[in-house]
Amino acid sequence: MALTDDSATSSTNSGGLASTLTALNSASSNIKNAWDKSGGSQALNSIQSSLPQGTKDYIADAQNKVFNRKNLRSPTVFFGLGEEKPFYLERVPSLITERVKHNLSFFYLNYALLTALLFCLTLLISPSAIIGIGLLGFLWMAVIRATAEGSVEIKGITITQKQATIVMSGFSVMVLIWLLAHIFWWTLSTSGFLTGVHCLLRDASMHKDEEDRVEMQGDLSLDEEASFLNSGPDPAGSMA
Repeated sequence: MALTDDSATSSTNSGGLASTLTALNSASSNIKNAWDKSGGSQALNSIQSSLPQGTKDYIADAQNKVFNRKNLRSPTVFFGLGEEKPFYLERVPSLITERVKHNLSFFYLNYALLTALLFCLTLLISPSAIIGIGLLGFLWMAVIRATAEGSVEIKGITITQKQATIVMSGFSVMVLIWLLAHIFWWTLSTSGFLTGVHCLLRDASMHKDEEDRVEMQGDLSLDEEASFLNSGPDPAGSMA
C-alpha cells in the first residue's frame, strides 16, 4: 500500500508539473501575441532604428564578443581533467589576484551558465513559484481574451488592449520579483560561492596564451636543398 501511495503521489506531482509547464508555454505565446498587437515590437524597432550606426556596430560587436560560443570552455578545461595539478591554493597574494582575474575573464561564460542552471533547478523544486507563475499565466490569458476585440469596458471605463498590456506587464514584474526573490538570492549566493572557490583554486595558467594563438593554414614545405638553408660558402663569392 505504501508503494502504491508513493507512486500515486509521484505521478500526481509529475502531472501537475507538466500541466503547469503547458500552461506557461501557452501563456508565453499569448503574451508574445499581445505584445506584438500592442505595438511593443514596433516601438522597439523604432528605438533601434533611431540609434546611430556607430552605436549599433558597437553593441553588435560587444554581443558577439561577450556571447561568443568559443568562450564557453569545455568540462575538460573547466575542471582541468587530465592536468597534473588543476586545483591548488596559491599563497602569494599577487599570484592569487592574477589567477582570479584570469579565471573570471577566461571562464565567465561557464560561470554564467552555472548560475542559469542553478536558477532553473531551484525554480523547478519551488512549488510556490511554479504555482504563482502558472496563475500569472492564466491571468494573462484572461486579460488577452477579454481584450481580444481591441478593448474591454469595466464599469463604464473603456480599457484598450495596449493599456491592459502595459498594466499587466508592470503587475507581472512586481509579482515575479516577489515570487522569485528568494530563488534569485539563493542562486546568486550559491553560484557566487562556487565561482569564488573555482576562481581561487583552479590553476588555468597553461591556458593564458590560448587567445593569442594564431591558426596557421596551408602547407609549408621546405626544400632541404633551399639556398637560404645552405650554410656552406658561396662558390661564386669564394672565387671572387
